[in-house]
Amino acid sequence: AVVSTQSTGKLNVVVMKGFNDDEICDFVDFVRDRPISVRLLEFMPFSGNAWESPKFLPFDLQKRVIEERFGPLTRLIDCSSSTSMNYSLPGHTGTVGFISSMSRNFCGGCNRLRLTHDGMLKVCLFGKDEVSLRDILRDSNLPEEKRTEMLHAVIAGAVKKKKFSHGGVESIKEQMKRPMILIGG
Repeated sequence: AVVSTQSTGKLNVVVMKGFNDDEICDFVDFVRDRPISVRLLEFMPFSGNAWESPKFLPFDLQKRVIEERFGPLTRLIDCSSSTSMNYSLPGHTGTVGFISSMSRNFCGGCNRLRLTHDGMLKVCLFGKDEVSLRDILRDSNLPEEKRTEMLHAVIAGAVKKKKFSHGGVESIKEQMKRPMILIGG
């Protein structure tokens, strides 16, 4: 295995069958002479994004398309909390990563927390559960030490409730959650 080196940037691409899957190799070509990582994300269901199973192209099929054109990919060693499986390609300065949250969930190792524009903390992108940090931060009657203590307790409590794994595509589709544009990412 090869140790992953730090690139100068990341280009995230949501791959959708019948929409941009014919451009996968073009995105890989983009990193031939650029020290960046193109990261191919599986299309994920969120409110308002018209997710349908026929538009979903899993990681293994994306990887196969790339290897048919560029040859075998070499797996890089990623940190344990990485959400991306990163690979080097023959003759390429940059790398390609796959974020396979639908076909190979990585929930158990994910350490991502998201703070929404309205002060809500999400411990899982797919989860509908959120806790308010805004209310604690805005309470002007709280001494700073108490505010810090309460924030630590709320965040720790939310993280402890984080699930080891999401329930799969059908479970994710059924949950009503914010559109990605309102979550941030």
